[in-house]
Amino acid sequence: MAVVKTETKEFVHVITMDRAEALNAFNNDMMDELCEAFLAATIDDQVRVVVLTGAGRAFSAGADLKAMGTVTTPARHGLNGLLNAIIDCPKPVIMAANGLGAGIGTTILGLGDMSFVAQGAKFRCPFSALGLTAEAGSTYTFPRLMGYQRAAWVLLSSEWLTAAECVEFGLAMASFPTEVFMSEVMSKAATLAALPLESLMQTKALLMAPRRAALKQAVIEEGEGLARLSGGPANREAIAAFLEKRAPDFS
Repeated sequence: MAVVKTETKEFVHVITMDRAEALNAFNNDMMDELCEAFLAATIDDQVRVVVLTGAGRAFSAGADLKAMGTVTTPARHGLNGLLNAIIDCPKPVIMAANGLGAGIGTTILGLGDMSFVAQGAKFRCPFSALGLTAEAGSTYTFPRLMGYQRAAWVLLSSEWLTAAECVEFGLAMASFPTEVFMSEVMSKAATLAALPLESLMQTKALLMAPRRAALKQAVIEEGEGLARLSGGPANREAIAAFLEKRAPDFS
């Protein structure tokens, strides 16, 4: 069963992560289907703007920790395939965080040309608490959006951010009340979609030109860091503590 839904209306292509029962947590199917949705939007002349959002009460809870160690089918595209598909998308990408975001559900906001968050939603980069390191290009995007010190705190501390802090820090452009969140986001998307595609794409290309190579290199280096730490003692203890509903012991 598909875990991603797509719909195009009036040149706005909405990609919805649809694992509401798992808070839209990322598994291999999610990564593959999201990657393919972005690749399809890239070459579709009827798409001028791409919006990524989540079904239900969460944007995304991040990696599906319950699925770790039980996956038997490898991903076709994997995390880096998805991230590169977003980075290479030549059309404006809007991240619409309709609810809770954790892990990649927070770091992926930095890959949007603009991001919006629902009021009352909370966001977290729990990588240190999981014995891991940051991903989704956040070691590149966050310092440039927030400034170094705030980015370092967000990526190192594993503390929660409010929607208001996301806006204050520069991770999001604005926050909207939950009950009107998607209508407000779609209004912003419609403003862009009413403009010529060639102009949108050329301007985005100019914006991305000085940063694309460095952003992709950050994704590679983050992946190498994750590979080194994944399955290590701290990561194993963090996952065991999560599954056993207890505090981890990193002593």
